[in-house]
Amino acid sequence: MNYAYILECADGTYYSGWTNDLEKRLKTHNEGKGGKYTRARLPVKLAYYEEFPTKEEAMSREWHLKQLTHHQKKELISKLKIWDFDKG
Repeated sequence: MNYAYILECADGTYYSGWTNDLEKRLKTHNEGKGGKYTRARLPVKLAYYEEFPTKEEAMSREWHLKQLTHHQKKELISKLKIWDFDKG
């Protein structure tokens, strides 16, 4: 499975990406080995994600998520309660 996701950074900003292993990618970001943007804004937490059958669909959705304003991302996130990997 492939995922498009939004992370909430420690400074309240959002980061969008895609991956085929959501839990591993979140861990990578929090170890400072993820995107350059998130390295300076740790810790990050998973705020939103969507599943896709193909890499291309996830990448397309990531692009669309990146086009949203901060407010639009916040509204999208508020509509979905997600699993918290840190809390189990």
